[in-house]
Amino acid sequence: MMLPYDIITDYFPDSGLSPLYTPISFCGSPLGTNQKRIQDLSLNSMIGQTLIAGEALPPSSIQQEVQLKFLLSGLLSGLPLPPFALRMCPPLTTKNINHYQPLLAIGTSNGSVLVYNLTSGLLHKELSVHSCEVRGIEWLSLTSFLSFATSAPNNMGMVRNELQHVDLLTGRCFAFRGERGNDEPPIEMMKVSHLKQYLVVVFRDKPLELWDTRTGTLLREMAKNFPTVTALEWSPSHNLKSLKKKQMAAREAMARQTVSDAEQSIVESSVISLLQDAESKSESSQAISAREHFVFTDTDGQVYHITVEGNTVKDGARIPPDGSMGSIACIAWKGDTLVLGDVDGNLNFWDLKARLSRGIPTHRGWVKKIRFAPGKGNQKLLVMYTDGAEVWDTKEVQMVSSMRIGRNVNYRVLDIDWCTSDKVVLASDDGCIRVLEMAMKSASYRMDEQDLTDPVWCPYLLVPRAALTLKTFLLLQPWSGTFTMDITQVDYTEKDEIKGLIQEQLNAMSNDMKSVLQDPELSLLQRCLLVSRLFGDESDLHFWTVASHYIQAFAQARLSTAEGNNQGEGTKPPPPQNHLDICNDILCESSYFQKFQLDRVHLQEVKRSSYEHTKKCADQLLLLGQTDRAVQLLLETSADNSSYYCDSLKACLVTTITSSGPSQSTIKLVATNMIANGKLAEGVQLLCLIDKAADACRYLQTYGEWNRAAWLAKVRLNPAESSDVLKRWAEHLCSPQVNQKSKAILVLLSLGCFYKVGEMLHGMRYFDRAALFIEACLKYGYARLLRSLGLREGAALWASRAGNAGEQLMEELFQGEGGVPESVISEDKELGQENTE
Repeated sequence: MMLPYDIITDYFPDSGLSPLYTPISFCGSPLGTNQKRIQDLSLNSMIGQTLIAGEALPPSSIQQEVQLKFLLSGLLSGLPLPPFALRMCPPLTTKNINHYQPLLAIGTSNGSVLVYNLTSGLLHKELSVHSCEVRGIEWLSLTSFLSFATSAPNNMGMVRNELQHVDLLTGRCFAFRGERGNDEPPIEMMKVSHLKQYLVVVFRDKPLELWDTRTGTLLREMAKNFPTVTALEWSPSHNLKSLKKKQMAAREAMARQTVSDAEQSIVESSVISLLQDAESKSESSQAISAREHFVFTDTDGQVYHITVEGNTVKDGARIPPDGSMGSIACIAWKGDTLVLGDVDGNLNFWDLKARLSRGIPTHRGWVKKIRFAPGKGNQKLLVMYTDGAEVWDTKEVQMVSSMRIGRNVNYRVLDIDWCTSDKVVLASDDGCIRVLEMAMKSASYRMDEQDLTDPVWCPYLLVPRAALTLKTFLLLQPWSGTFTMDITQVDYTEKDEIKGLIQEQLNAMSNDMKSVLQDPELSLLQRCLLVSRLFGDESDLHFWTVASHYIQAFAQARLSTAEGNNQGEGTKPPPPQNHLDICNDILCESSYFQKFQLDRVHLQEVKRSSYEHTKKCADQLLLLGQTDRAVQLLLETSADNSSYYCDSLKACLVTTITSSGPSQSTIKLVATNMIANGKLAEGVQLLCLIDKAADACRYLQTYGEWNRAAWLAKVRLNPAESSDVLKRWAEHLCSPQVNQKSKAILVLLSLGCFYKVGEMLHGMRYFDRAALFIEACLKYGYARLLRSLGLREGAALWASRAGNAGEQLMEELFQGEGGVPESVISEDKELGQENTE
């Protein structure tokens, strides 16, 4: 069961600000005085950053208590346990196209019927209809259906049959058979006629019943000597058209009689047709009993033909059984084609017009169910077996597609039906309802085919080219002085259909988000972070989170550094006001990372419950330089422990170690020998004891322990040594064997190697990210990207800033148009003046 919730918050009313808006900053970027509040898109920002134990809150922060609550806004039930019974509503026609909904009724094991809209994929109605398992469903119209259920049999083999009529519009449900249904043989099947006039109810050990669905009256209960029915199907042929023609002719004659001979020359035929239409509408409510007929087979395989017209039921021809067929299990009839399936896996195709039959052995076992696809002239047939399903072409009498348990699926098919002329729906024993293509290979469908009730912001519904254009449009609009949300105002050479789809996505954004994006105070870093969240781009979000933090951190470092103090890349910035969140792990500042690791070890120490746990805590404390506490843990080893002697000696070593030259040489030699003989962790500990953590990191990297080396560098080395270790790690990540350049870029960002980051982004063909990161696109690769998207003004602006490298592109952009537009030249001059200043 799914419970849709709305997230609400309680907060101090004194603050005056809703906790749904960041009170201080957005993703580490402080909000300006006149800047609009940026709506949060994650609970992480609402809850706040992780605080280290004992760490004081920033003095400038405005704290407010936020209590998250869930408000129940709806109740949505999922599918219960199988089995299921499926039935698709009547197919789409030209007559019902204005009000048609593709509804699938699913009968469940708990007696309820769930109606799903297959276009939207949403639950349309959930109806509690029966008190036991639903066995079958038949639609009477687009808004009503019949369903039957049977209870568990008693000692006499009798059950309680429930046959219910359900109206979807009102939810009204009533027993179709009235008081009937108690202590009788179970219902095996029910079949509604093609015109939805009649209903046949077939029982296990009882003659069938014939009902009028319009009046709910029993037309005929067959005699006791009536043959046992094994399969039954209504014919698609009827005489409704001929009856309507006769009635139309009669009404036309009556209409002409009401007009005198003198008036007949004046009254036009259109008036007579209006009279006919009015009379036909008045008589449409009166049921026209057309003649329909059905066929069924008995246990011997003999085919019977029954004709029904009004209250009259007549026996027709009888066709002797086919010797090649076993007991008939199911029948399907469409047009001039009749198909029979038996318990031995044989399919018999009858061509009624040519009076030919053809038997095909499928070797699949019992044919459980067969159904023709909807649509005029569509002769595809869906066949269900105990071990899977098949689609056949009855015109060519050949199989189109097949699925079998154990071969290409791992679930068993419980029921089948057609949902459209080329898509099938399957119920399976794993509790799923699958809508498949005719090939029956995948259960996916195009999102743009989904009928969504409300506009949904989802740029991935667009084609890739349009989605990339939308992202570029939201990120930067350098060709305009103001930020616009109207794609039609941009010189964008694309089809109107694509422009319309992009504009639909722009219109689907909330007004608050639009106002934030159009805010002139929104910085480039804030915009990049916001757009990456809107697009759900995880890679972009990680990059801009780390980049925005360290760009600001190193900018503060440059401002606070005295003049003449030359500091190269990789120098440590001053302690920032806001830390990078600890979820970024090694990418955080060393001081913050060290505090978190100490806090983590202390937490593990409190929770320790075994010797192995205590040993891990002691080893971690030694690496962190907390020798006093490590010695205490080593001395806690009990005397009956096999490691008591070694831990005691280690405690003595840690306590008595000196920084003299001979002792350090000896310990370093021992550590080197231990590492060479496979004792890497122990050797690294010894090196850390004598303050040789840099050597320990090199050994760890030599032996492929790159993550451990980076961790050790963060907690033990000074900024210069740590930078060297992390740079070697970044080079390793860029190697062809590892090929994790995106991770390497994040590492280089944390070191302040911005020039190298720009080069790598360009080399990886991340032109948009590189251009936005450098804030001045000196490589016209980004301009070419804009040009490929059709954004000529933006491409021209970036190309004009690229100097000689962009001249060729400028010629290509405005070839034959008399040169570069003045707007681009003037804006480029203004930018040049700003850069000069």
